[in-house]
Amino acid sequence: MALPINIKDLLNGKPVEWERLEFKAGWNPEAILHTLCAFANDINNLGGGYILIGVAESNGRPVLPPVGIEPSQIDAIQKELLNLGFSAIAPYYHPIAVPVEIEGRHVLVLWALGGPTRPYKAKTSLGKDSRDYAYYVRKGSSTIRAKGADETELMSLATTIPHDDRVNQQAKVESLSRDLMQDYLQQVGSDLARQAPDLSLVELGRQMGVIGGPDEAPVPLNVGLMMFNPEPWRFFPAMQIDVVWFPKEGPGGNKFSEKIFKGPIPRMTRDALDYIKRNLITETVIKHHGRAEATRVENFPYDAIEEAVVNAVYHRGYDTREPIEVRIERNELFVISYPGPDRSVRLEQLRAGRARPRRYRNRRIGEFLKELEFTEGRATGIPKIMEAMEKNGSPPAEFEFDEDHSYFMVRLPIHPAALEVAASAAGEATPPTRPESRPESRPESRPESRPEPEGEWRSRPEWRADWGPESIHYRIMAAIARTPLGRSEIAQALGHKSISGAAKQAIADLMEACLVEYTLPEKPNSRLQKYRILRR
Repeated sequence: MALPINIKDLLNGKPVEWERLEFKAGWNPEAILHTLCAFANDINNLGGGYILIGVAESNGRPVLPPVGIEPSQIDAIQKELLNLGFSAIAPYYHPIAVPVEIEGRHVLVLWALGGPTRPYKAKTSLGKDSRDYAYYVRKGSSTIRAKGADETELMSLATTIPHDDRVNQQAKVESLSRDLMQDYLQQVGSDLARQAPDLSLVELGRQMGVIGGPDEAPVPLNVGLMMFNPEPWRFFPAMQIDVVWFPKEGPGGNKFSEKIFKGPIPRMTRDALDYIKRNLITETVIKHHGRAEATRVENFPYDAIEEAVVNAVYHRGYDTREPIEVRIERNELFVISYPGPDRSVRLEQLRAGRARPRRYRNRRIGEFLKELEFTEGRATGIPKIMEAMEKNGSPPAEFEFDEDHSYFMVRLPIHPAALEVAASAAGEATPPTRPESRPESRPESRPESRPEPEGEWRSRPEWRADWGPESIHYRIMAAIARTPLGRSEIAQALGHKSISGAAKQAIADLMEACLVEYTLPEKPNSRLQKYRILRR
């Protein structure tokens, strides 16, 4: 058995908040029982957590290399965990236990998902005569006994399971796509990717935490369908992103352009962001009097749009029949999602960039998005939007929701220089420009690439004679000549399920020969990265 995440990233707290990690140098059954109880209660809907046995900690961080545990202990610990799950915690609860090897030492990782039947209580002591039970929760990176307001809040969550973590009785296990699941595991660098082909779909789904129900009647969880079903809108009718562009007349006019994006969450999000970047983001060059260097600004900073859209995907309600809407008007861009933020969030705190929700609406979606590096969690989305707008020289972003928290809206005003150039191009009057700086060039949009004739790239001196029509180099060039493609798309064009080592080497060869380039050269490791033919 293996974890569906990268263990090295886990040790660095990369995909998982530190408060969801607990490090234990050795087997301490009572302390570990209480932490398991706290993760099962998942009072903040963060998705449970992980306990790494055999890794010491210092100030909440792992000490590496790990101290490790003896291989002979692992089986005994797992048997004791099974017994504790039945006899020392109520309702009964069992984590997923996975032995791993880290820097030559043996470590046992306990993956404790948020439980389906909270609240859970555990024995306060494992002494022979102990019969007392108590509720435990996480506060920061510590496990504490729930008392007073914490216990009251936990009781209010009884049998309340986030929508994304519920089983979907309308679906079958076969509704999950093995190919999509394996692609995800390969993207995040999970050890489970190597084992996946040899596992049944049920075994793979259970190890990834996307299948629930008893062994005789397994059922996919909603998050599994959202992430790994090719057509999730069949189960969640409004699971889509609508990108709507209005010309200068605005919403009251008769003209608009609409593009709808559907599919599994990763693909839907990437496609929508890629479309916005290629078709709706423009760049304006501002030349300054007495200064050689010009300033380049975007009409709407892409980093701010990316954070706003991913934030909407993460926090929207998937049981609400309303899509995410990205609306682009002449002066502003809106990202609207339903419903609004958790009721613990105050609008004045949000506008100051200090809001931190008491709990998250989608505890499992967030876990997958973090592993794919779409988001960090930790309430960093709003500050990043504000920072991106300031860095671009744009007016501040605005945030809005109503008293009922029924919607959430992010408003990004256009950069004044981009608006001035657009108005000038349309022959409209514009406000006077400051003498010390002026926008000189028309906004330079990033259109989709046009197909390049085969003869052009084959006739270049850099093209090698041994790259014949049957070679992987030739097939990659033929695929990206039509349109820029990412690695997974190149793999599909080659008829593979995932990118192979030979394909990676071929891409490197073509880039070294100056035949292929990145679409995002300033961000070589971006999840939106694609490859295109380098034009002459």
